[in-house]
Amino acid sequence: MVLIPDLSAGYWQVEVDPEDKQKTAFITRQGLFEFNVMPFGLCNTPATVERLMELVLSGLHWQTCLIYLDDIIIFGKTFAEMIKNLDLVLERFAQAGLKLKPPKCQLFKKEVEFLGHVVNEHGVHTDPRKIECIKNWPLSTNISPRSDHFWVCAATIGGLLPTTPM
Repeated sequence: MVLIPDLSAGYWQVEVDPEDKQKTAFITRQGLFEFNVMPFGLCNTPATVERLMELVLSGLHWQTCLIYLDDIIIFGKTFAEMIKNLDLVLERFAQAGLKLKPPKCQLFKKEVEFLGHVVNEHGVHTDPRKIECIKNWPLSTNISPRSDHFWVCAATIGGLLPTTPM
């Protein structure tokens, strides 16, 4: 069993240190404004949120839950273990002042979608919807190196193929 608590506006729950607010400043016709909470778009925002979540859930990561930015998945082999693990995570969230968005939480599911994967009792698998376009890619009738399929594949290996015609 797994469950996924969903933070209510995860990034917006991270307060900006008063000394650093000036670094978030922007100007409009109405004046100068500074963010009080972590805005999207700053280069270190994802790393800051990840560091916060790992600090809040330190000691629980990999044993009770997995963390990626503001996405958390809590797991357990039995219902009793799930309740215990959920209690540990919620207690840490409460101590840190983090709030959840109950309608978006997925509780006690046998299968969930998480970060483009399907997680269930059999393990972690790629979400079939994410690879549907590749599976349904039409077979090429053009065998020249300039065929569409060739260039899609070539783009995935980072330009290691020659760019001139063969």
